[in-house]
Amino acid sequence: MDTSASSTQIEGVSIEKIETLLKAKDDSSRFVGLALLKSVLDNSEELRSNEDAVVRLWESIPSKFLDRLIRTGTRKDSSKKGSHDMLDLAVYVIHTFCALLPERKLKEGRVVDRIPQLVACLLNCPEKTTQPVLETLVSLVSQPEGARVLVSVKDLTPLTEIASSQPLALEVLLHAWLNSAPVTEKVVLSSTIDKTVGNLVASFKGTDAVTLLDFLSKLLPGLEPEVLPPNPSWIPSLAKFIFNLVISRPAAASRAAFTNLSAALLKAYPLQAPQLLFANETSSDEKPYSYLLVNLMLVDLRSSLPLILEQLNSLQYPLAARRLASAFDAVSNYVGYLLRSMDSPAPSFALSPDHLLKLRRSLSETMSTTVEFLRDRYDASVAGALGLHPEARTATATLIWDSKDSTTVHSDPLILAAIQALAIWLREDDNEMLRKEAAGLSDMFIDFYQRSNFPAPNSPIDFRRPILVALEGITAEPKGASSFLENSGWGVLSSDLISILNSPPDSNEASRGVEIVRILLPIVEAETPGPREEWMDLLTKVAAWYYVPPEEGEMGVVEEFQAAVMQLVTALLVGTHQGVRRRYVHSMGAVLGLAGLLRNRAIKGGDKELVEVIEDVLDTLEGMR
Repeated sequence: MDTSASSTQIEGVSIEKIETLLKAKDDSSRFVGLALLKSVLDNSEELRSNEDAVVRLWESIPSKFLDRLIRTGTRKDSSKKGSHDMLDLAVYVIHTFCALLPERKLKEGRVVDRIPQLVACLLNCPEKTTQPVLETLVSLVSQPEGARVLVSVKDLTPLTEIASSQPLALEVLLHAWLNSAPVTEKVVLSSTIDKTVGNLVASFKGTDAVTLLDFLSKLLPGLEPEVLPPNPSWIPSLAKFIFNLVISRPAAASRAAFTNLSAALLKAYPLQAPQLLFANETSSDEKPYSYLLVNLMLVDLRSSLPLILEQLNSLQYPLAARRLASAFDAVSNYVGYLLRSMDSPAPSFALSPDHLLKLRRSLSETMSTTVEFLRDRYDASVAGALGLHPEARTATATLIWDSKDSTTVHSDPLILAAIQALAIWLREDDNEMLRKEAAGLSDMFIDFYQRSNFPAPNSPIDFRRPILVALEGITAEPKGASSFLENSGWGVLSSDLISILNSPPDSNEASRGVEIVRILLPIVEAETPGPREEWMDLLTKVAAWYYVPPEEGEMGVVEEFQAAVMQLVTALLVGTHQGVRRRYVHSMGAVLGLAGLLRNRAIKGGDKELVEVIEDVLDTLEGMR
C-alpha cells in the first residue's frame, strides 16, 4: 500500500467508500455504511488509533439518522424484524466513538445532542443494550456540555425506573448534576434534583436501597447550598431506609452507605435531619433507632481505627477514611443533639438511664481509641515512626511515613473529623482519665493550630476551632494545662489573639478569640505564685491596640471578644506581684483608657451585661493603681 492509499484505506477498506455510504440519501445505504463501519471498528486497531480518520468518519454519520435508528428500535408497537438490531448498531457506534473521539469533540452538539434519545430508549431497549447506553451517558455527562443537555431533558423516568437494578443510571445522574452546576440555572437544577430524587426513592421502595444511599451520600456534599433542594419531602423516607439497614445485620457496603448518608444529611439539612435520625422512635426490641445507629458507628470506629494506618497507601484507604470520617461527624452531631435536648425545658428526646450509661461508656472507649489513633498517625507522619518522642524529631534525616499522595496528616479530612468528635466529648464529658490521655496530644494540637494560621497550599483544612474546643476540655485538668504550656500553647494562642484584635472587626474571627480567652483565662488564674514573666508581653501588646469601633453588622460578638481580652489582661495584672506590676503602670493606664471606650460603646448600644463586665474590669484596674 503506497503512502497516498494509506491515508484513505485501513487494512484494505476504503474510508471514502464508508463515507459515501453514510452520506447517501437513502437509509438503506446509510445502514450498510454503518454496518461496514462497525465491522472495521471491531477488527482494525489501526483505524481506532487514527484520530483523523475517526473524526472524519464520525462527522460523516448523519445525526438525525442515528436518532431515527434509536427511536425505531425502541418503539413499543414496533414489530419489524431487526428493529432491535437498528438500536444495537446505533448504540454501538455512539458508544465506540465516545471512547475514540478526542475530548474536544465530545463537547460538540453532534455528540451531546444524542443524549435525549439515549435516555428515552432505556425503558424499552433490550437488557444487553442497556449497559452500553448507560456507559455512553456517563461518558457524555462527565463534561459540562453533556451534563447541561441531560439536565434539560424533561422526562428522566427512564433513568429513575431502572436505577434500582442498574446502578450506572445513578452514576449518570450524579455526574450530570455535579457537572452541570456551573452552566445551569441553580433554581432549575434544584427543582430537577428534588423531583428526580423523589422518583428514585419511590423506585427503590421494597429494596435495601444501598446503591441509592451511596449515590445520595456523594451527591449532597457536592451540591452548592443554592442547589440543595430546600426541605425536601423525601428525607423521612431516607431515614427509614437507613434504619431498615441498621436493624438488618448490615454488611460492609450497607454500613458505609448509611454512615456516609447520615453524615451528608446532617450537614446538608442541619434542622430537619437530626429530628429524623435522632428521634425517640424505638425498634421492636425497645431500643431507639438512633441508639442502634450511633452504636453501630462507634463499634465500627473502635474496630477500624487500629487497622487504618495499614491501609494508608492502599486503594482502600480513601473509602475507609471517608466512612470513618462520616461516622465521627454523625457521632458529633448526635452528642450535640443529645446535649441540646437535655438542656431543653421540653426535651424532644431522651434515652433510658441504662441506654445512656451504655452509650457514655461506648463513647468514652471510642474516644480513647481515637486518641491512640491520632497519636500514632501524627507520630508516623511527623516523626517517621510510631510513638517517637518529640525530642527525637529534630534529626533532619528522619524518614516520614505518610500517605504517598497529597493527603498528608495535615490535610486528611478523617483527622479533622476525629478531632472534632474528640473535642466535643472532651469538653462535655467530665472524664478525668480521658482528658489526661488526650493531654498527650497537646504537641499535635498546637502544631495543627499553627499550620492552620499559615496554611500550606496542600493543607487547606482549618483545625483551629475544633482544637480550641479540645483544649478547653484538656486544660481543665492540671496535667492538660501543664502539657499545653510545655508545648508552646500560650505563645501560639496569645499571638493569634493579638492578630485577631489588630485585624478589622470580624464576627467569625472574634468568636474564635472568645474561645482563646476561655482557655487562657483559667490558666492565668490557676498559675502560682502568679503569671509567668513572658505572659506579660500580652499586656503590653493589648495596651498598644488602636481601638476601632466595629460596624453595625459586626457588633455583639466583636464587642464580647474585646471585653474578654480586657478581662484576660486584668487577670494577668491581678495575679502579678505588686513590685512587678509597677513596671507595667503605663500599660495599665492604656488598658484603662481602652476599657473606658468599650464601656461607652456598650452603654450606647444598650448592652447591660457587657457594661457590667467592663465596669468590673475598670473597678479592678482602678483598685490596683
